[in-house]
Amino acid sequence: MATGPALPTVSVVIPNWNGGRWLPECLESLAAQTLPPDEVVIVDNGSTDGSSGLATVTGLRVRVIELGRNTGFAFAANRGIDALESQAVALVNTDVTLAPDWIARMAAALARDDRFAAVACKMLDMRDPQLLYDAGDLLRRDGACEQRGRFESDDGRFDSPGEVFAPCAGAAVYRRTAVTSVGGFDERLFSYIEDVDLGLRLRLAGWHCAYEPVVALHAAEGSSWQLRPPVEHWIERNTLLLVAKTFPLRWAPYVIYRQLAWALHALLERRLRAHLGGALAALPLMPHVVRERRRLRRESAVPIETAVPPRPIRRASGAPAAKRPRDPRELR
Repeated sequence: MATGPALPTVSVVIPNWNGGRWLPECLESLAAQTLPPDEVVIVDNGSTDGSSGLATVTGLRVRVIELGRNTGFAFAANRGIDALESQAVALVNTDVTLAPDWIARMAAALARDDRFAAVACKMLDMRDPQLLYDAGDLLRRDGACEQRGRFESDDGRFDSPGEVFAPCAGAAVYRRTAVTSVGGFDERLFSYIEDVDLGLRLRLAGWHCAYEPVVALHAAEGSSWQLRPPVEHWIERNTLLLVAKTFPLRWAPYVIYRQLAWALHALLERRLRAHLGGALAALPLMPHVVRERRRLRRESAVPIETAVPPRPIRRASGAPAAKRPRDPRELR
């Protein structure tokens, strides 16, 4: 009898910052998996709500790494990945619950092709499971990072396996050796856009990302509302750093157009201070990322034009389409 490829061993990393409201349900969904994880590592970013003490769940091997302060998602994710020896690592947010076959199907998708460095899933809104949260991320040449299907009805369009640019790291599986080979998440980004940045560097290194339509329910709130500076600040800052690190100068007109559009929307929505604060916060790091772009260009196996193909940079409505929330709490 023919059999499929052997499934990789999978461990789970949960970056946690005051996620006590959500963590028990997340862990219960992991304990109910048809393919149990080898291990679950909770990396605690100095939580003050006692959530790091909620790690005891029957049937799960759980350990906690205490960082003592909020180091950001990227740093916490890297520390969790460094602590594991499994072939694959599932990154799962505290405010996510997984379908029972989530690990099994994600591991099978990763095993289908040695070129896959990651697997994205179908993320639905926990409050309204008929509403899509993310079906894989896209990056455009104007610097906008889109989530496929965001705010749209789950009408079956994203029910077939395939490939996408990158996964949302709120619920994703990564090939551990692929992630470590490109240096992991960029810890300078702290939080937001770090998954798109990693996805781009994996693409430039020649890796691909699979899409598997297995469901993860996302509460779309988590602990992001506690961030100071706010989410808008980090998204603007990190978008500019990603662009400066990787985009060719000839794409500058697209980026400038998008930046002006975002600034206008921030002004109209009374978010301009946070938006401009993020732009100013990117400036001190610019010399570092510009030096890094030379190395990335020299070492890339795939041209940037292939990694980020041309796409429309404007929706029909004219509104910015990106990893930017209607409500700042609605982003990972």
